[in-house]
Amino acid sequence: MTILVTGSAGHLGEALMRSLRGQDRPARGIDVKPSAFTDMIGSIGDRTFVRQAMSDIRHVVHAATLHKPHVATHGNRDFLDTNIGGTLNLLEEAATARVASFVFTSTTSTFGAALTPANGHPAAWITEEVLPVAKNIYGVTKLAAEGLCELFARKSGLPVVILRTSRFFPERDDDPDIRGGYSAANAQANELLHRRVDIADVVGAHLLALDKAPAIGFGRYIISATTPFSPNDLAEIRRDAPAAVERLFPGAGALYAERGWKMFPSLDRVYVNALARRELGWQPRHDFRFVLDCLNDNREWRSPLALDVGSKGYHDEFFTEASFQTRGALGASSRYHDPILDS
Repeated sequence: MTILVTGSAGHLGEALMRSLRGQDRPARGIDVKPSAFTDMIGSIGDRTFVRQAMSDIRHVVHAATLHKPHVATHGNRDFLDTNIGGTLNLLEEAATARVASFVFTSTTSTFGAALTPANGHPAAWITEEVLPVAKNIYGVTKLAAEGLCELFARKSGLPVVILRTSRFFPERDDDPDIRGGYSAANAQANELLHRRVDIADVVGAHLLALDKAPAIGFGRYIISATTPFSPNDLAEIRRDAPAAVERLFPGAGALYAERGWKMFPSLDRVYVNALARRELGWQPRHDFRFVLDCLNDNREWRSPLALDVGSKGYHDEFFTEASFQTRGALGASSRYHDPILDS
């Protein structure tokens, strides 16, 4: 019953491997980079390597990917080869091996332009029914990979679950305005209201998906912390998020003020995890209410797993802000593991 985990040296891959080993569940980690959680080193773009890695595998979690920061180091063809070609290799070998379940880690960034409503409009209510509008090569290739997953589920009978995860990386935000105005902890606590999830809850969703995939056949789910908002709150949180939060959580502003924190003035989207909670039986623990309880008790609100995995980074060298706007030289040694930063 061995589980194959791709991208095992990255944030999610390591978290999965740590959790599986902690549960004494046989797991095989693969990655282009060595790590304490990588059993086989190679590229998912190499069909022969993928075939070897798939030997005696019963379940697959495909978390490896090229993502937004690699715009600085990789070209469009690299995104196609890894995110589409690599996924195709894994799906074909998984179907041949007749694995019991295949879980594909996607991202809420696939929604793209649908995430940002026009000025003066309420925040967007993002469910699985929202039509994605890809904004960049990353979004295009992840959506194409999702399409391949659905095709294999339909044509080959491969049980596949796609998990569109929101932000779980620990690094500071890629938006300079957020970096300049909020500490990382402050910004990430705010995001648990509408666009973030703790990595321990992400791992829990993946393990449930592995178990549920045979019964589901094919499914696609948003994986994000449970929001306290309803559709009735969307106009207010776009206009005055601090007022909406204080209305729902009286005293939150005072807790924040004690730490020099502040709420974002406006929220532009809300990710809705209701379908994952209903069909996967997923019960994420780390939400905004949990943060406030921890602040009140002076406890750490991030999960032990998040602290253990820590920060990975996305490159082996530093790139300026401008580097992410245009493609630089190909960096073959760059990491490619986790969902895009703007989820």
